[in-house]
Amino acid sequence: MCGITGWVSYRRDLTTQRKTLDAMTETMSCRGPDAQGAWVDRRAALGHRRLAVIDLPGGAQPMEVPTPDGPVAMVYSGETYNYTELREELKRRGHRFATDSDTEVVLHGYLEWGEELAQKLNGMYAFAIWDSRTEKLVMIRDRMGIKPFYYYETDDGVLFGSEPKAILANSLAPAVVGADGLREVFTFAKTPGHAIWEGMRELQPGDVAVLDRNGLREYAYWRLTADEHTDSEQETVAHVRDLLEDIIARQLVADVPRCSLLSGGLDSSAMTALAAKQLGEQGESVRSFAVDFPDQEQHFQPIDVAPTQDTPYVHAVQKHVHSDHSDIVLDGAALSDPAVRRAAVGARDLPVGLGDRDNSLYLLFKAVREHSTVALSGESADEVFGGYPWFHDERREADIFPWMGGGGIRLDFSASLSPDVAGRLQVDTYLKDGYATAVSKTPLKDGETGLEKRMRQVCYLHLTRMVQTLLDRKDRMSMAVGLEVRVPFCDHRLVQYVFNTPWSLKTFDGREKSILREATRDLLPTSVAERKKSGYPGSFDPSYLAAIQSQTAELLSSGHPMLELIQQAPLREAAHAPGPEVGTHQRMGLERALDLATWYDLYKPEIKLD
Repeated sequence: MCGITGWVSYRRDLTTQRKTLDAMTETMSCRGPDAQGAWVDRRAALGHRRLAVIDLPGGAQPMEVPTPDGPVAMVYSGETYNYTELREELKRRGHRFATDSDTEVVLHGYLEWGEELAQKLNGMYAFAIWDSRTEKLVMIRDRMGIKPFYYYETDDGVLFGSEPKAILANSLAPAVVGADGLREVFTFAKTPGHAIWEGMRELQPGDVAVLDRNGLREYAYWRLTADEHTDSEQETVAHVRDLLEDIIARQLVADVPRCSLLSGGLDSSAMTALAAKQLGEQGESVRSFAVDFPDQEQHFQPIDVAPTQDTPYVHAVQKHVHSDHSDIVLDGAALSDPAVRRAAVGARDLPVGLGDRDNSLYLLFKAVREHSTVALSGESADEVFGGYPWFHDERREADIFPWMGGGGIRLDFSASLSPDVAGRLQVDTYLKDGYATAVSKTPLKDGETGLEKRMRQVCYLHLTRMVQTLLDRKDRMSMAVGLEVRVPFCDHRLVQYVFNTPWSLKTFDGREKSILREATRDLLPTSVAERKKSGYPGSFDPSYLAAIQSQTAELLSSGHPMLELIQQAPLREAAHAPGPEVGTHQRMGLERALDLATWYDLYKPEIKLD
């Protein structure tokens, strides 16, 4: 896992731009704390920050292979889980390897198969290959978008990076946020390809982008497809179990300490139990970590997406699988620390996150990194198997993204905009248009109608819109502290298979995530196997609320330029209300205001509303 960046220019001599390349690369030092590398010729400059996970001495980057017609160089971020099979296939085709790294396998794979290499990879990856033989740059991102990749077209080439901050470190890419960028910021439905910053794009999941002297073109090498599902209930459950066994085995491969992120929910518990089973066969125990908060039992408030506390279930799993477990307890002072907020907002490059849930995730990963370099996460199982409550109630029928319907927390931040800004941005119209576009792209089987058709659409919305926001958050927060987080439930084989499983089969026991529950029930305590969906926990520590109230009151008196975008009266009321009277939405408003101001202070963006 690493941070990559680069610059291709067909009219500049980039051998004179090493200082700029180093500045771009340095922005991602947290993503790769172990080493820094650069490769520069006249037309291409590649930068790399390395987090060493596989073949610690041999995987240095940028990596180059000389050819009779010129070198081929690559910067690569991520993991290719089937690299050992690919290496054997390439050896049979005459390739010779100097290292044991997956990076070298991917580079040789390009030499053998060209852009079609993408079809052969299983993993999470984002990489760029400069082929000096044809003066061509090839950029490839994994199928589910687990690893980020951004690019910015210039007048004679392109800038690219794992994160926008790498591109913004080049003076050719000014930090400008236009109206559509703000619309994206104040919604919770990521538009594929949108990067917030003017002129910048995010390479879409499952896409290849190719730059040569004729320009840049982007095309898909993978998309979800609607296929006939012929397996019985028993066969489906068995196949999902087989897939999970294989996925976990592949994703446990590392030359550094590994662990599991355990919440006590079905997803992370099943993953942890499978890891414990496989490691136990090798004479090892699984290391697990969970987040918790002081006096959570006293202060906990159930909400739609998180109706129960995690800790009792976490400890039940720990005892059941005998994991080497640690609870990471985060108090209000740590969560409200402005330095932590700056770190979390800076990690995401976004002004609006999820408040204390972003801060606590950053601190959790920071604590885990003291013990492990690789962590497995249960992220995305809800999107794959249909775990959210709105999959199962009237919200799934709404003519909008289901997670923005009524009940629970409305994951839409546009209500905090000032009337003038809201009128100019027309966020509701933007959301409706985005929803209509997303639904229109849903692959359907011939003759699919009724509930099955609608649930295929709902699943597609989650797998292409919501999951992108969550995966980006997970990647940014973890890589900000040099922790590699792997997401087994995003293996494209599992995603494609379950996507085509009929909704009636996904809910065969009348509950959410029926297939996953049945496929892993034998590994879990009954209480955990029967637990309802409960999302990543928030803190209800009164000291946290008091701290952000005080910080918001100070912000409101400062005349900060970002206050022009949001409604101040509700903030002022929430900032001075007694703690017990501050509701969930008011608290989120306080957090969003602080995030917005922090983001502006970090990036000093030019805001263009029109």
